[in-house]
Amino acid sequence: MEKTSWGLQSGSRNTAYTGYLFILPSFLLILTFYVLPILMTAFFSFTEFNLLQPYHFVGMANFTRMFSDPFVKASIMNTIVYTLITVPVQTFLALLIAAVFAGHTKGRWKNFVKSSTFIPVISSMIIVGVLWRMMFNAEIGFINTFLSIFGVSPINWLGGKSTSLISVCIVTIWKNVGYFLIIYYAGLMDIPRSHYEAAEVDGANRIQKFFYITIPSLRNITYLVVTLGTIWSFQVFDLVYVMTGGGPGTSTVTLVMTIYNTAFRQYNMGYASAISFLLFAIVILVSVIQKRLLNERA
Repeated sequence: MEKTSWGLQSGSRNTAYTGYLFILPSFLLILTFYVLPILMTAFFSFTEFNLLQPYHFVGMANFTRMFSDPFVKASIMNTIVYTLITVPVQTFLALLIAAVFAGHTKGRWKNFVKSSTFIPVISSMIIVGVLWRMMFNAEIGFINTFLSIFGVSPINWLGGKSTSLISVCIVTIWKNVGYFLIIYYAGLMDIPRSHYEAAEVDGANRIQKFFYITIPSLRNITYLVVTLGTIWSFQVFDLVYVMTGGGPGTSTVTLVMTIYNTAFRQYNMGYASAISFLLFAIVILVSVIQKRLLNERA
């Protein structure tokens, strides 16, 4: 009996070791490419490190400098404005189009139309940026050519301080809507039809059903969409880099672009690490606030 018990314990122990071996590669990858870079960034944020000479500790100097740096302030403001424009608009459009697809798009064209909306999502951001930069060209761009038909004077979309950031926002919304649309569409398909039928019996119209059944039922999905959209907006770099390069002036420079310029053009790795931690803190703070708001409304 004791041998049997010992054998069972030994077998369980071997099974546990086998499980640990299976997850070891994933654990090492996470440790190497996620945990270790975060720890190194935290370490170098308290140093002056430029790859050309040995680093030395400067304490909180990088963080003090960061909050008085006009370029950092401009990038924070641009990123916030960019987020406040793109996230609400793409969330609303994704929900609206998903509702139309769920209720009205029928026949053999249904799958084609849904697939077409996802094409911008899978397109290369660099290619998207180049194509839209050509379309926004003040002299030969398609958009100004089209507007000239209605007598509108040419607009310097990417060269004007008041229009450059808006132009980037338009492209971002165009590219992201398809992704969030699919998420909303899946959520709409999960809402029981009986809820709408009961509302119809009570005399509810389409608008009332949308606001009192559809939107509350998609609360968790909306939280996911807004959270992902916010994180992506604060991490924007490639599209802005291709379309405007951060200009004119600092009108479209973002936090990630400031980190890139500081690290790989000025070679100030310590200061770039400090700005990276600012970005990390902002994203975490926004996510926590959104989660609390969701819980309060639940």
